[in-house]
Amino acid sequence: MTIMMILLAVVGGAMLSIQAAINGQLGSKVGVFKSAFLTFSIGALVTGLLIFFFEPKHTLTLMDVPKWQLLGAMFGVPYIVIMVLAVQRIGAAVATVAVIFGQLTMSMLIDNFGWLGNESIPFSMSRLGAIICLGIALFFIYSSSKSKAAPAKKPLQQEAPNR
Repeated sequence: MTIMMILLAVVGGAMLSIQAAINGQLGSKVGVFKSAFLTFSIGALVTGLLIFFFEPKHTLTLMDVPKWQLLGAMFGVPYIVIMVLAVQRIGAAVATVAVIFGQLTMSMLIDNFGWLGNESIPFSMSRLGAIICLGIALFFIYSSSKSKAAPAKKPLQQEAPNR
């Protein structure tokens, strides 16, 4: 079961990269906030259908849980907006690795200190090594994309109509 959850997490990560690349393109054409709005609107619709058809009944409702737990929903908005902006400027690979670096670093802090009601998992040298390796990966991916990036296209100047 653990292997299956890891594989599902990898698939979820792949989907986030695809989403970031698509949203980056959409955001450059229609605007960052419209792109984010579309993402959350479609996401809310699909999630609503999943809840209606597949969610089992729970003893607690959203109104019964500690109110601070509802704040988790607010953290998706900055992520989507930041990724729409970042992918346009630094590419999907660099933006994704940077996000994973941030996720890994924060998750290690959450684990170590048992923040947000999570069980404490002590920080170790192997966990530090993972953060360092990912930081090195980010450096190399960024360096290689920066040096190999095609020169920016100059915008076409509007020509005066012939009279």
